[in-house]
Amino acid sequence: MTSMHTNTSDESLWRLFSAVLKRDLLLSFRKKSDLVNPLIFFLMVATLFPLGVSPQPAVLSEIAPGIVWVAALLATLLSLDSLFRSDYEDGTLEQVILSPQPLMVVCFSKVVGHWMTTGLPLTLMSPLIGMMLFLPAQGMLGLMSSLLVGTFTLSLIGAIGAGLTVGLKRGGVLISLVVLPLYIPVLIFGTGVVEAAAMGVPYDGFLAIMGAMLALGCVLAPVAISAAVKISVSG
Repeated sequence: MTSMHTNTSDESLWRLFSAVLKRDLLLSFRKKSDLVNPLIFFLMVATLFPLGVSPQPAVLSEIAPGIVWVAALLATLLSLDSLFRSDYEDGTLEQVILSPQPLMVVCFSKVVGHWMTTGLPLTLMSPLIGMMLFLPAQGMLGLMSSLLVGTFTLSLIGAIGAGLTVGLKRGGVLISLVVLPLYIPVLIFGTGVVEAAAMGVPYDGFLAIMGAMLALGCVLAPVAISAAVKISVSG
């Protein structure tokens, strides 16, 4: 009897997760700007760096890991303000808090949706940026691996800031102040993976640390996000 109840509970949580994820993806695809803007911003930042630093291939290939990661971080940050904003404005977020459905599942589902429409496209686009910045071909796999893991961690951390500032009119600036210090470890290890891969050095250690940060984020971030949303909406 207990196992039957557990299976039913797991199925209901999975249905809730799937329903929220499907809804968020449909809304994102209807608003093409939400999908395109981070990619354009990513491309613009990566394109402007050579103009401000040096167009020499030797220089660019050396600083390419940092450029790509900073551009990806800023592009992810750009899209965070809209994570809970529309649901807050139409009252959906308040209804979710009042409903018996677990808010943590809803929040985690929204983070997954945000990563699928922001972090995943950035990861798929990163080889093009790497080629533009003369990143060695052997570094491409490390670049995509680090972004695949790291952008999900960025979405989890950023969602905490988005939850805290959803009730404020100008939450975008405050999200940056809250989230950027927490992004630094991800940026350091993500850049380390790409640099090691570009030099032909094993990068498993860096990637394992990033995986550990992601696992910790998946466990702790939904709790923090749901608490932040409750504080922001009720306050």
